[in-house]
Amino acid sequence: MNEEVQADLVVLGAGPGGYTAAFRAADLGKTVVLVEQHASLGGVCLNVGCIPSKTFLHMAEVIDSAKELRGAGIDFGEPRFDLEAIRARKNAVVKTLTRGLSGLARQRGVRVLTGVGSFESPNRFSVQKDDGVASVVFESAIIAAGSRATALPGLPDRDPRIMDSTAALELEAIPERLLVIGGGIIGLEMATVYAALGSEITVVELLGSLMAEADPELVRPLEERIRKRYAAVYLETRVTGIEAQAEGLRVSFAGSDAPPSGLFDRVLVAVGRTPNCAQIGAERAGVRVDERGFIPVDERRRTNVPHIFAIGDVTGPPLLAHKAAHEGKI
Repeated sequence: MNEEVQADLVVLGAGPGGYTAAFRAADLGKTVVLVEQHASLGGVCLNVGCIPSKTFLHMAEVIDSAKELRGAGIDFGEPRFDLEAIRARKNAVVKTLTRGLSGLARQRGVRVLTGVGSFESPNRFSVQKDDGVASVVFESAIIAAGSRATALPGLPDRDPRIMDSTAALELEAIPERLLVIGGGIIGLEMATVYAALGSEITVVELLGSLMAEADPELVRPLEERIRKRYAAVYLETRVTGIEAQAEGLRVSFAGSDAPPSGLFDRVLVAVGRTPNCAQIGAERAGVRVDERGFIPVDERRRTNVPHIFAIGDVTGPPLLAHKAAHEGKI
């Protein structure tokens, strides 16, 4: 069924920035349409990012705390893991929060369109739904389309043993040997989880420090801690190739302190995120996208098109949920 929808404001993306902006605009009496390609609201953060990773991190913390208590004379024994139950717990937490957002949207009268969409012009946005096309005619728009995991070129195609952060959160298995490519926040979070569950972790980082965007005074004790726990941490090292073999993934490295090639059961690629600007047809609305794929904005989050704004990951680093939510308020 095709339809045309009139709106004061269309918000493209239902992550923390998108739903914050949509709900606030609705509270001000605006007619708001919220477009989201996934079935549940919350974006990457709630569905396959911050919330599920923090759920697993809490479990990892409990496991590590129990082990540390052995030195104080309290021994709970070796932990046993039911991966199906662990996944169910994570999914329940995510479902509770995303269902809550759907309820808030209904209470505020925000129309949610589920589907993939793109600009047709500076005042029209088309959404391909399961049952047809919705064409949204709007006065103002907020682009909050988020980002996706950056892929490394030259990797074996469709090998399930090579994971991005979304696949890692599925926790399908606990590999004996896990290589984490990327020593940023996402890579180290998942390394923490898999290490607590029993994986032998190796971290490879291209830069000269872990979590380069963070305060070095805070990173230093973290690095000291994980070097004691992980098989190895290699800085200023890059992956030059991955060969899929029956017994594992043969990974080659290069760098001043690079190790010889190694065999791993799984590889997590966590080398950053790419903005989703190309998918929304921003050029048809006249919105400028820079050479890195980000949308330049002013201090009010306005793009070069006066009635179109952009917030969150699409506007550049830091790609963090609370930054996007604050920009949604602006």
